[in-house]
Formats: sequence, structure tokens, C-alpha cells
Amino acid sequence: MNELLKKGFLLGLGAAVTSKEKFDQKLKELVDKNEITQDEARTVLQSFTDKGEMKKDEWSAKQFEQTQKMAKDLGLATKEDINELRARITELEEKLGENEL
Repeated sequence: MNELLKKGFLLGLGAAVTSKEKFDQKLKELVDKNEITQDEARTVLQSFTDKGEMKKDEWSAKQFEQTQKMAKDLGLATKEDINELRARITELEEKLGENEL
């Protein structure tokens, strides 16, 4: 499953890079034809990049949620679960220590 996710991510990354390169090329063509200014091209490219970053963050959040769900379905302990257990163990050890006095 992890390999499938990795391949999917790399496929998406490759598509994004290719799309950005084609997008850059198209913007250069529009500037060369004087259909848009260099500043407009920069603004459009920045907007494109910002949207890409936002989508990347959304994808990361969804990926994290899916991983958490998969771990829960498999019965794996999370860091929070382990930290809660450690706190309970510490509390019980302290209580046992008090009883020995």
C-alpha cells in the first residue's frame, strides 16, 4: 500500500512539473505576442504556484487522515496513545511508591 501511495505521489508530482513547464511556456508566448505584460505573467504564475501549494497542503492533510484511519483500522497505537499510557504508568508507579512508605 505504501508503494502505491508513493507511486501516486510521484505521478502527481511529475504531472505538476510538466504542467508548470507548459504553463511557463504558454505565459512566455503570451508575453512575446504582447497579449499580457511581464508583470501580469508573474502575477498569474504566482497565483498558479499559490494554488499548487494550497492543493499540496490539502493532499498532505488528506494523506495524514488516511494514514491515521489505516493505523486505527489495523489496531496500531498512535503517539498520543503511547503518551497516555506512559502517563498512566508513571501515575501508577507514583501511587505504588506512596503505598510502600
